[in-house]
Order: sequence, then structure tokens, then C-alpha cells
Amino acid sequence: MSKRVTIMLDDDIDKKMRLLQAKMIQTTTSSVSFSNVLNQVLRENLKK
Repeated sequence: MSKRVTIMLDDDIDKKMRLLQAKMIQTTTSSVSFSNVLNQVLRENLKK
């Protein structure tokens, strides 16, 4: 289940996330939302 949360990102983090989103969009035929990218990055890094 999804939960809507408001967060504040520093400009450098936002830029990196947008670049990652752009790369993901280029490699797939489906849409890639900013939320999906953020969730994927958080999941990968919280496993460590």
C-alpha cells in the first residue's frame, strides 16, 4: 500500500534523481515516475 509523504530534497539530490529517472525512461517503453525512482533507490540502499 502506498502512502503520500511530503519531503524536502536538496537541489543536488533532486538533480541526481532526475538524471536517474531520465536514464530509466530511455531504457524502457513504460513510464517511470519520480516516486518510483525514489522508492527504488531507497529500497536498494536500505538493504545495506
